[in-house]
Amino acid sequence: MRNKVIVIGSLNYDIILNLPRLPKRGETLPALGASHVAGGKGANQAVQAAKLGVESYMAGCVGDDAMGSHLIQTARKYGVKTDYIKIVSGESGMGIVNAVQSGEVYATIVRGANFKVTKEEVDAIKPLMKEAEIVILQLEIPIEVVTYAIAAAKEMGCKVLLNAAPAVEIPEKYLTMCDVIIVNEIEASFYLKREITSIQEAIEGGGDMARQWNADCIITLGAAGSIVAYDSMSKVIPANKVNAIDTTGAGDSFIGALSYGLIQDMTIVEACEFAASCSAITVCGIGAQSSMPYLADLNK
Repeated sequence: MRNKVIVIGSLNYDIILNLPRLPKRGETLPALGASHVAGGKGANQAVQAAKLGVESYMAGCVGDDAMGSHLIQTARKYGVKTDYIKIVSGESGMGIVNAVQSGEVYATIVRGANFKVTKEEVDAIKPLMKEAEIVILQLEIPIEVVTYAIAAAKEMGCKVLLNAAPAVEIPEKYLTMCDVIIVNEIEASFYLKREITSIQEAIEGGGDMARQWNADCIITLGAAGSIVAYDSMSKVIPANKVNAIDTTGAGDSFIGALSYGLIQDMTIVEACEFAASCSAITVCGIGAQSSMPYLADLNK
């Protein structure tokens, strides 16, 4: 039975600075606090799927440092299968996240071990793809590995969910192999080569991407919700009204939950609505993985 999710991607050790605002040039601004948490788009998405009860596997690389050990242990704590995470020489990936009180997030990442992921890591997990329903990918590892993994997943009959973030050029032939493509408004603007600043522009842009790539396309819009373009139609998915504390990982929570919904045979719209509920809970806490909901949290 195909009921597994495989995530191939990044693991980052995140330092989240809680700030009243961003500092001005030349200013030393005291932070209100700091958190040290496990992150990375790939690991976050794998954790959310695992916390919802999906058998979730993570493939990627961490460094042979204390941060790498922490990243593996944390993923395992949340139920992610970590057998395919490789320890390599050097530093682990790291993120510095400035979370301001208005709810906005400004992040910088150090690629570290994430850019030591090779096609060998894909080959190692390829046999497991025969048992997987979905393979999730992002763009925090080398693009040639991402495209290789897309082709491998399709060869094995898996659905491919591509979080095309951060935005980089991808050969169109691989985009057309994906079943679902998820971007935010910044990334959508990059791929469409025009600004996406409103829901109406997102509806039009999502439709254009869906037709061009022959995939279901989702554009997330933060507090404004998201849109999903599918089968020549578009649907606005409103965001749940919550008191957001830290939006770090909201998009990753959405994607991990989306994979759960699709495995549960929800329609793409139903899966997006479910995912929106998950990400609404995630933004109510500090840090991504610790704030992501279990299935029981949603049932409440």
